[in-house]
Amino acid sequence: MAYFDVNQLRETHRVLVDFNYETQPVVHGYANRTLYIDLRRNEIRSKPVTQQMKALFTGGRGFCLWLLWQAVKDTTRWNDPENEIVIAGGPIGGITAYPGSGKSTVVTISPLTDVVVDSNGGGYFGPYLKFAGWDALEIQGKAEKDVVIFIDGDRGSVTVEESPLEALDTHVLNRQLTELYAGAEGNKRAISVVSAGQAADYAPICGLNISYYDPRRNEVRIKQAARGGSGRVLRDKKIKAIVVKFSDMGGDNNGCADISLVRKAGQRINKEISMFDASQNDMRGTGTPYLVEIMNRFDLLPVENFRYGSNDQAVRISGEVWKEQFDRRGPDGCWYGCTMSCAHAVSEFRLKTGPYKGQKVMVDGPEYETLGSVGSNLGIYDPQSILEINFYCDTYGIDTISFGNSVAFAMECYENGILTKDITGGLELTWGNSAAVLELVHQMAKGKDFGVIVGQGVRAMKKLFVNEYGAPAGFLQDIGMEVKGLEISEYLTKQSLAQQGGYALATKGGQHDEAWLIFMELVHKQIPTFEDKAEALYYFPLWRTWFSLHGLCKLPWNDIIPASNKTAKEPAKVPEHVENYIWLYEGVTGEKVTIDDLLLQSERVYQFQRLFNLRLGRGKREDDYPPYRAVGPVTEMEYRSRVERYDQQLREEVGLNPEELGTQEKIDELRKFNMERYEQLVDAVYKRRGWDTKGIVKLDTVKRLGIDFPDVVALIQKSLS
Repeated sequence: MAYFDVNQLRETHRVLVDFNYETQPVVHGYANRTLYIDLRRNEIRSKPVTQQMKALFTGGRGFCLWLLWQAVKDTTRWNDPENEIVIAGGPIGGITAYPGSGKSTVVTISPLTDVVVDSNGGGYFGPYLKFAGWDALEIQGKAEKDVVIFIDGDRGSVTVEESPLEALDTHVLNRQLTELYAGAEGNKRAISVVSAGQAADYAPICGLNISYYDPRRNEVRIKQAARGGSGRVLRDKKIKAIVVKFSDMGGDNNGCADISLVRKAGQRINKEISMFDASQNDMRGTGTPYLVEIMNRFDLLPVENFRYGSNDQAVRISGEVWKEQFDRRGPDGCWYGCTMSCAHAVSEFRLKTGPYKGQKVMVDGPEYETLGSVGSNLGIYDPQSILEINFYCDTYGIDTISFGNSVAFAMECYENGILTKDITGGLELTWGNSAAVLELVHQMAKGKDFGVIVGQGVRAMKKLFVNEYGAPAGFLQDIGMEVKGLEISEYLTKQSLAQQGGYALATKGGQHDEAWLIFMELVHKQIPTFEDKAEALYYFPLWRTWFSLHGLCKLPWNDIIPASNKTAKEPAKVPEHVENYIWLYEGVTGEKVTIDDLLLQSERVYQFQRLFNLRLGRGKREDDYPPYRAVGPVTEMEYRSRVERYDQQLREEVGLNPEELGTQEKIDELRKFNMERYEQLVDAVYKRRGWDTKGIVKLDTVKRLGIDFPDVVALIQKSLS
């Protein structure tokens, strides 16, 4: 890493505005105020958290959406000054007795989707922000020059400072700022940094990196809130980083109403993790890469732009490969006390390309989504190449899911002659060509050549390739793996109607954090009817939304399975762990609740986000369709790869004899049948969610939820007219 002088960095900072506030303890999970910063006017002020905010929007994502709703206009777009980046943890977030309690959620209008996106990430920022005195941070306007925002929870001050010398690349910048703001006492663990990277100056597919200091390894580690382009918004506002400092960590910084209930839930799940993790998903040893082998076995691993679901070479990037390479010098939790310890990393990795060639670095990950996106989906099965791509995507701020899908789309276009070497600048975009992929990463960071085009994402490339190169629009629509402009995460859905809906009916676009129903449907056969699927697509998005209201990770919910689940009536819901969350909520806030109460918290926010999309010109039925490749075979090659399965479907479900049809005829008939089923699913889901047949939230629904504000009612009435 390049040498830097902390004193020199400090001397070049010029404070543009400062704000002092009285520090105060968190009470029952809330700091009871939010922090507002306007970079255009150099204004900083405190806003109260009202009882209405708590009652209707709870915290976390709910607070973010409510603050953003009030800040923007119906016509606001992602790069307008009034668009905000809003970040919040949640009332339960920050506890140390229960694993997975360090999450924060970022909300903004997305440069990829043109609607609101929410993305969650680990690290220390969310809890530290709250303990520093703020339930949410909203940033509006644009600075004239690069700035760092520093929230000092020890002193009770907030500053916006010009920062001319710090790097943009995350692994350098985060080390610089961690040492700079740790101060003379040198408590680097008290610092958390939110940043993007130099690619975010050019590419909408960039997210945020959230840091935490790992004292055992003397490394500034990162987790990502990667989805939807929030990194691009950060850099458009000329924000180099947001830093929070909080030193006085303890076991009850949340001011819990009944800490014994929190500990009761923690003791139960921590015991289960100790007893069962190694024999279940091995999160502490392998982490999310364990999924590669499972997805490959069940034909659900994305291969070559989601054409196929498995490949014999996948064993080369499976969990056991990474388990041997991960650094074992200490526990791998990304928040204090997290016994899931799944945030693994590879240390002493020597880079072979780019501006840091020859340097040894720590690579956080790779996670399953990265292995699927830049590994199997691009035909790359070399662990060293994947680590190099992983590192540079992280430090440049690039979301590996969107990057992998965008490159895969470009590779298939290259294979079909839509792109040529003249267009790509000489790059041979063939499957498995890791050198070309790395060149695209570096081009993206520099804002030059074909890398800039790939960095715009799949939806933008579809439009460009049709308009500029005469590509067939229908084919590109079929193979472009995005929904609402957001590239879908790394699970093949061709055989899972419920998961097709899980992606396409998600509020922000194709991300599995709302609903992951593949195993429920395909393996366990738990949701056979349209009504069953609709119920799952009602419950699970609400339940997963609940985690984002409170600053929680979903992994402790269903990646460790208690013994009681063997006799549970609805095992997919993991009822014992749901009971844990009821205890946590009551223990922190002092309010007695049922599961229905928790779901009601989520439904208000979930429906409000759907309405927000409607306000911004989206949020109707036409926005809720997946690319056809997520549903069935687009090409004859795809059909032949699963010919027995597809022929059986034609015979048993469609009622046709495949032997009497040519391959293209079979594809056409299957497509007609699949899309009719999808329409039936959409009708069932809309009905269950309280939407009309156009996908508009009904007035009765918003009245039932208590979010029938005058502007919401007017919005619905206008949309119906």
